Amino acid sequence: MDAPLKELAKLEKLTASKGKGPSISDSLDALLISLREAKHAISESAASGITPDQVIKELGQAVDSKKKEVEERQKEVYNSVSRLGKALDKKFPTPLPSYPDIFSSPASITALERTIALHLLRTGQFDTAGVFLQECALDIPAELRAQFIDLHRILQALRNQDVGPALGWVAKNQQFLLSRSSPLEFNLHRSQFIRLLLSSHPPNFMQALSYGKECLTAFTDEHQGELMRLYGCMAYLPLSKLQTSPYADLASPSLHFDLEPLFAKEYCASLGMSRQVPLRVVGDIGGGGALARIEKGRKVMRERKSEWSQVDELPIEIPLPPENRYHSIFTCPVSKEQASDVNPPMMMVCGHVVTKDSLHKLSKPTGYDADRRVKCPYCPMESNLSSAMRVYF
Repeated sequence: MDAPLKELAKLEKLTASKGKGPSISDSLDALLISLREAKHAISESAASGITPDQVIKELGQAVDSKKKEVEERQKEVYNSVSRLGKALDKKFPTPLPSYPDIFSSPASITALERTIALHLLRTGQFDTAGVFLQECALDIPAELRAQFIDLHRILQALRNQDVGPALGWVAKNQQFLLSRSSPLEFNLHRSQFIRLLLSSHPPNFMQALSYGKECLTAFTDEHQGELMRLYGCMAYLPLSKLQTSPYADLASPSLHFDLEPLFAKEYCASLGMSRQVPLRVVGDIGGGGALARIEKGRKVMRERKSEWSQVDELPIEIPLPPENRYHSIFTCPVSKEQASDVNPPMMMVCGHVVTKDSLHKLSKPTGYDADRRVKCPYCPMESNLSSAMRVYF
């Protein structure tokens, strides 16, 4: 996409004043000034001795001049648009594939519209979402809409370095966060502790220590190492010394910026929603090359007159960025095959893991399947086939 992006960048710069002549907006502003001056000159023509005909004649010349300037800049815009289209055609010579209309039934259309509406609400585009819901006659519960508004209110407060609203939400949902072993509450208090340390010159140790005693003591068991670092960094204050110390990571702005995605993740989890915005993931994966690869695979299979019979698998591999990998992939060290629901990974008593098929092949036949002995291929230990446990990655 380098060539199209370069053309688009050129297109965005066309209205800048660094070009061959004034930008379109500058020419139009100058024309407005000329119109105001002409209006004033005509109203004062009796006192100045200039006839209205002379003013109109000069105004006509100014209009012609500005019109030429605008037309010249418009030509550059049209030329850039033309080059952008040619660059896109060159980069993507294969036409877009045509698929059957999957959003034809009323139920599917409603589902799609609901997905779009939730996307707009989740990303904070509340005005757009309101218009969309009105035009589609779609009903999203007021409680859910209020929860998304509350989410963005708290995220805005975190952006303004105010952890109070986030801590208020944490207090109401503490049991839910504990069930997930979430570090959100500790991270919020840690951020506030460091802000108190670095907000005054010289540092106000007593204020930070008082906050730590009140809010961080409850985390001693789970985060003892982190608490020791928080208190230990005081020896390297002020900030200039802390940034070159073993505690430099505590002075990093990312410590505070990372609170927003973490809070959004936990908030959406409390609503039963994924940590990522679904439509954005679909766009990133599909538009990022998956559709092109699938279409290329279909074309190759049509040419070879073959079909793909596995309905739950793709005939080609789709590379995904790390943030879109939602589960681990286990490959059996014995058979070198990927685990699946039919052939899951199994852990023997010794702790080594192989797939179910490999486990049965390694077992020694006896009178009963449950008593079959399995010799681990990676250590001397033997165990019963029935003692192996399925592992979930």
